[in-house]
Amino acid sequence: MVAVATALSAGTGPAEAAPVRRAPAGGFEELIVASSMGPVKVQVQWAARGGSSALYLLDGLRAPADHSQWTTDTDALRQFAGDDVTLVFPVGGHSSFYTDWYRPSSTNGQPTTYKWETFLTRELPEFLAGYGVSRTNNAIVGVSMGGNAAMTLAAHHRDQFRFAGSFSGFLNPSYPLWNQVMRAAMFDEGRFNIDDMWGVAGDPAWVRNDATAQAERLRGLPMYVTSGNGVPGPLDLPGGVGNTINAAGIEAFSVIAASTFRDRVAALGIPARVDFTTGTHTWPYWQQSLTVARPMILEALAGDR
Repeated sequence: MVAVATALSAGTGPAEAAPVRRAPAGGFEELIVASSMGPVKVQVQWAARGGSSALYLLDGLRAPADHSQWTTDTDALRQFAGDDVTLVFPVGGHSSFYTDWYRPSSTNGQPTTYKWETFLTRELPEFLAGYGVSRTNNAIVGVSMGGNAAMTLAAHHRDQFRFAGSFSGFLNPSYPLWNQVMRAAMFDEGRFNIDDMWGVAGDPAWVRNDATAQAERLRGLPMYVTSGNGVPGPLDLPGGVGNTINAAGIEAFSVIAASTFRDRVAALGIPARVDFTTGTHTWPYWQQSLTVARPMILEALAGDR
């Protein structure tokens, strides 16, 4: 049974959980956290021995409203079950790029303005601190839409994150081609208007939210970036020809972005592990990427545990 811990108040600001000395030792919960966007569900697997470090895991463009796909489409919970690291799965963020938007989307009747950067770097850490989770000893990884977000959030909040990972992320959105690719994808996935997110192409918000453009801010941070090459491999589901073709096409864009990021950090002399594999834009490959990243994540978080 899933326990639900509610942290809502009559006021407009986020309500923190009652302070405790250590995080619960193990177990899975669903929390409801107040935010400027309204209540946000957050699924957590508590650190096995009540440790304070945490790993944030971000979904892709089709992020469901009721659960994180990390919890259903990968074995992330099992992988980290014995580790003293709390897994944090924000729920929602459909077509949001986990960023602070300028205004609500004007093409689908969105009632509130997405403020995901504020939530992930201020409201949620403040709430989790009440459970003994550190505000400063965290890692963050994301897939697809969440991959670039993980890198840029780490770039702009170095006091919070000690590791960042992107699995098939779109790491160069300010490049002219990406504006149109993202525009089409976001309109198809929920009729969202990209201009309401970061303004028209050329607005400073595009560069601020571009992991490749912000590479210098990532200097000294352990990073793992990976992408498939778009060629179907052993983890693609047999019989799912249509889905595999779509996933192959999307991953072909991802590998270009990852290559651009690799070349940028290399030119700056910034160490980063960047892997290219056979595969497409789908969860079995991202589960595999998390397996590879896990030792790096644990090492990065080991200092304060």
